Amino acid sequence: MSPASLSSAMPTLREIRRAQSRIGGRVIETPVLRWESPEKDLLLGEETEVWVKMEVFQHGGSFKPRGALMVMLELEDDELARGVTAVSAGNHAIAVAYAARSLETTAKVVMPRTANPFRIARCRDLGAEVVLVDTVNQAFEEAERIQEEEGRYFVHPFEGPQTMLGTATVGLEYCTQVPDLEAVIIPVGGGGLAGGMSMAIHLMNPACLVYGVEPYGADVMYRSLKSGKPESLASIDTIADSLGAPFALPYSFALCKAFLEEVVRVQDDELRAAMRLMFTEMKIAAEPACAASLAALLGPLKAQLRGRRVGLIACGSNIDPDTFFSLIRPQA
Repeated sequence: MSPASLSSAMPTLREIRRAQSRIGGRVIETPVLRWESPEKDLLLGEETEVWVKMEVFQHGGSFKPRGALMVMLELEDDELARGVTAVSAGNHAIAVAYAARSLETTAKVVMPRTANPFRIARCRDLGAEVVLVDTVNQAFEEAERIQEEEGRYFVHPFEGPQTMLGTATVGLEYCTQVPDLEAVIIPVGGGGLAGGMSMAIHLMNPACLVYGVEPYGADVMYRSLKSGKPESLASIDTIADSLGAPFALPYSFALCKAFLEEVVRVQDDELRAAMRLMFTEMKIAAEPACAASLAALLGPLKAQLRGRRVGLIACGSNIDPDTFFSLIRPQA
């Protein structure tokens, strides 16, 4: 997507506010926590302010319902009545299940068999039918079959203008709650959250620097920005399965390219350390993706953001106790 076509397709601040109003009755305006403690001062310096946007408290346990609702609210009545389908390892599937129940329709979500059983159960508890397959590629093939045979609308996990309008509402809220942030760090999977949030932050607070963060084992946006075009990954190898998008796509890629300063990468052990810290300091049982912003601030962005007013996002957490404690337990 060229700069000119992106500019013409990019929503205005007025449109983002309209989106916020449209989904407002079905989502929570999540709170922001200022992290203040001796441990923070020791790790990052007294002069560094850290604010955390708590999308872990959103319906469905993540930011994902914002985009799913915006997509589904645009459907015609007959389209919505036929129901929706989606592909996800967890958070997006849960969000689509929640959105379908909220809008009084049905959802049939396709998930890999390796998905956390807790997430599969949450989808079913919200009324979704769950189809399990062996691989992510098979999941997209199965969702395509469901579309063709059942007429269900496919709600993409991260791509498209309506999805970006939904995720832009996170940035809009954040800049309203903490209006003078100097930097924000956003986890990147497919780029839906980073694209929408960074766009809104650019409109609300143009001086604010926005960074993305990915795990080394799922760094498709990092590679895409390096090459200048959307790339694909042959395999995913990270504990942060919620960030494990196998490919980048044009619209979300274009927004990330336009509004992110850069995408940095973190190791899984850095994610584990950030999870432990969020548990002890903020009392949050964070899944690995949720801890990615903090991992980036403690790691590759620590020096350049010292003394800044920094915003992190706890993007969501759907994790069972056994998995959580197995991940934060010190490795032998």
